[in-house]
Amino acid sequence: MELFDVYPLYPIEPVKALGSKLWDKNGTEYLDLYGGHAVISIGHSHPTYVERVTTQIQKIGFYSNAVENSLQKELALKMGQISGYYDYSLFLCSTGAEANENALKLASFHTGRKKIIAVENAFHGRTSGAVAATHNPKIIAPFNADHEVAFVPMNDLEALELAFSDEVAGFIVEGIQGVAGLYTPSNQFLKKAKSLCEAHGAIFILDEVQSGSGRTGKFFAHQHANIRPDIVTLAKGMGNGFPVACVFISPKIEPWHGMLGTTFGGNHLACAAALAVLEVISKEELMKNAKDLGEYAMQQLSEIEQVKEVRGKGLMIGAEFDFPVAELRKKLLFEHKIFTGSAANKNTLRLLPSLSVTKEELDQFFKALKKELNK
Repeated sequence: MELFDVYPLYPIEPVKALGSKLWDKNGTEYLDLYGGHAVISIGHSHPTYVERVTTQIQKIGFYSNAVENSLQKELALKMGQISGYYDYSLFLCSTGAEANENALKLASFHTGRKKIIAVENAFHGRTSGAVAATHNPKIIAPFNADHEVAFVPMNDLEALELAFSDEVAGFIVEGIQGVAGLYTPSNQFLKKAKSLCEAHGAIFILDEVQSGSGRTGKFFAHQHANIRPDIVTLAKGMGNGFPVACVFISPKIEPWHGMLGTTFGGNHLACAAALAVLEVISKEELMKNAKDLGEYAMQQLSEIEQVKEVRGKGLMIGAEFDFPVAELRKKLLFEHKIFTGSAANKNTLRLLPSLSVTKEELDQFFKALKKELNK
């Protein structure tokens, strides 16, 4: 049997990693400024993370949600403390798509409605409901999960208002659009969406799957706008490579037994991984590092003539050129041994490094980038 060929692969096999560095099977060292789509939040193989996960697996790795798991309660407490969402409830699952799927369900359960408003060029995952709320003609939902979805342009206040009615179950938006190319909803757009949700009795959902876990300098990207949604979804950097995700749920949404379900969500190893991430983010002040080095990186990029626009916040950065960046990324990877990312907008180079990345490591990238652009 062979693998189902849906991913184009670089001929590189990493076998070891530490911090922002990777080594392939030939011993070649690489600088990782992509972190597997913003998954590596505290750095590869962080000793605190390794110790906590290793210790946990020697005790118990998994059992079902039919029994008590004190690690889940500890994680909910720590999540509330670091995020400021003390009074919300936490539902644990395994992936960002699963988190968004459950957020859409909660909106329908709470309102008794089926219509969802989403932002154009969004990406919320690959389950049927999440895909239905994803504005991408190349990704067709096999069925619509019984939701009717209307799309509005990012930051278009008039279109947003026209889309709302008393039939809307919820509005979903990314804290920063990752796949689309680091486009950020304005504070005014988010506040307008919040007020419209309140006026029409709809649920306001913030997808922080990629932009959460401190990546933007705050725990959630939407906190820069000083708003408080009804539901927040989180994954990727939450587990630093271990599959774990969650949904923050407003106290106005009442749970009932059987309302949501998951097989692997909140298992012992997943909780241990997530707790280690929160501990490191707090102790090493990684949100401050993300803010400071994000500002430095964006300033450096803005001074490069070939960069037409710099987007994002903290260490979630997109640099747009007036040409497709595929060949530039290959040069950076194969000649300079630096991993970067791309976006649906093929002219955008994405940087999603560990929150523990150093100025010296970023300078290594800028040196290589300028060398390639000036050839």
